[in-house]
Amino acid sequence: MSTIDQNTGEITEQPQAPVAAFLGSHLNGRTDEELSQEFHQLLDAVRAHGKKGSMVITLVVEPPANGVESAPLPIGVESVVKAPKATAPKALYFLDADGLPVREDPRQMQIDFRTAPANTEFKDV
Repeated sequence: MSTIDQNTGEITEQPQAPVAAFLGSHLNGRTDEELSQEFHQLLDAVRAHGKKGSMVITLVVEPPANGVESAPLPIGVESVVKAPKATAPKALYFLDADGLPVREDPRQMQIDFRTAPANTEFKDV
């Protein structure tokens, strides 16, 4: 990245560290481990449910404390995972005359069934 000195107009090159290297070293590697674990859980959920998912990683950089120029910058890493879930099973319902869901079709004629008497005697044929 190039910057221009406001006083001299001189162009200087500033070194840039790769973001992956920053994430790998943030909090002594704990952030990298946590993000990797969330990523693999997302992969497993996508494979298991056959639906897409997403993972958003946000770097939060705050200004130095009390506006002091040489003070350290607080930098945090946040992640949000939207993993697919299993589709809940559905049941079929009919609406009755009052608009309430019921299991039996209200337009279907009801047939009264009765239990046949038990017969334990068998005839020889």
